[in-house]
Amino acid sequence: MKTSIVSAFAALAAGAAQAQAPAPPAGCQAPEHRQFDFWVGRWDVYPTGKDAKVAESRIETLYLGCAIRENWMPAKSTPGGSYSAYLPADKGWRQVWLDASGSWVEFKGGWTGEAMVLTGRWPQPGKPDQLTRMTYTRATDGSVRQFGESSDDEGKTWQASFDFTYRPARSEAN
Repeated sequence: MKTSIVSAFAALAAGAAQAQAPAPPAGCQAPEHRQFDFWVGRWDVYPTGKDAKVAESRIETLYLGCAIRENWMPAKSTPGGSYSAYLPADKGWRQVWLDASGSWVEFKGGWTGEAMVLTGRWPQPGKPDQLTRMTYTRATDGSVRQFGESSDDEGKTWQASFDFTYRPARSEAN
């Protein structure tokens, strides 16, 4: 009898403790939040088709999978980075890029089923803002291609503006 009373109190106390403890945050677990995870990793970055490394980039998930942060570390040009997140209310992705030159660019777009495509207006000194479209595609070898295009006529025509391949960093494979 004494054992069953002790067991009952222990069970009651455990239940009360569980009821008082806040539930852990759920994070962003929906499949849409995972669409850009192929870009997460430590990368050496090269112009596509070439072997001269131009940058290193570290891309990581944050906030229980609710955001992706990029730290872009080029060999010769301006360092910067971005935050990307899926916004359920928009049913799409947003990215903000900022760098040491003071650039601030907001992109929006989403997963096409084959690539992440984001478009935004990139400020151009002394000229009208340029429409910029970036397409991120994962290759079968595990690399990621980031292909950038720009338009000066509101997207009627596009010109290639950059083309990078992110390869797993030699110091740390993904």
